[in-house]
Amino acid sequence: MHSLSTSFVLGYHGCSKAVANSLLNGDPFRPSENAYDWLGKGIYFWEANPRRGIQFFREVQSRKQRDPDDVTVVGAVLDLGFCLDLTSSRGVDLVVDSYRGLEAVIDKIPGLAMPTNELGPDLLFRNLDCAVINYLHSSREHARLQKFDSVRGVFQEGGRLYANSGFREKTHTQIAICTPDKIKGVFRVPSSDL
Repeated sequence: MHSLSTSFVLGYHGCSKAVANSLLNGDPFRPSENAYDWLGKGIYFWEANPRRGIQFFREVQSRKQRDPDDVTVVGAVLDLGFCLDLTSSRGVDLVVDSYRGLEAVIDKIPGLAMPTNELGPDLLFRNLDCAVINYLHSSREHARLQKFDSVRGVFQEGGRLYANSGFREKTHTQIAICTPDKIKGVFRVPSSDL
C-alpha cells in the first residue's frame, strides 16, 4: 500500500490455449473467487515468471485430470495502482490487523470457526489467508476507505534447492488484480521466454 516502487509490472497468467486466444482477442479475465486463493478474490498473475505460470497451470490440469498439454501463458501489463503490498511493512501490518478483526468477528458468532490453511509443505489451500485478505477488502469498503487495486505477495514454495538451502524451487511473486481495468494490455509470450 504505497507508491515507493514502480506501478507497472509484467505479469503472466497460466491458462488453456482456448482461454489464451480468448484473452488475446480482448475478452476479459475472470476473477478467481475460491475460498483458498492465497491473495483473496482477484485475477491472478505470476510477476516476471511465465515459466512458473505454465508449471502451475499444468499442475492444475493434472489435478483435474485434464490434458496436461493444453497449457500456455499470456502476458499482461499490469498497473498495480493502490496496492496491498505484502513485501512492505505497512502491508504486513494491515494484514495482521485484519486477522485480528476477523478473529474478533468469528469469536462472536456461535458455532463458527476460523478458517484454516491446509497443512503441508506448501500450504496450497490457504482458506485462512484468503479470508483475512477478503475481510480486509470488505472492512475498507465498509469504512469507505480507498479500495485496493491489487494485492502482491512473495511466496516460498516447493522443495529446497539443495541441502539446508533457504531457497525454494517454486518461490514466486504473485499478484491478484482486484480492479480489472488495471490490466492495461495482454500479449503473446515469446517462446524464448518459456
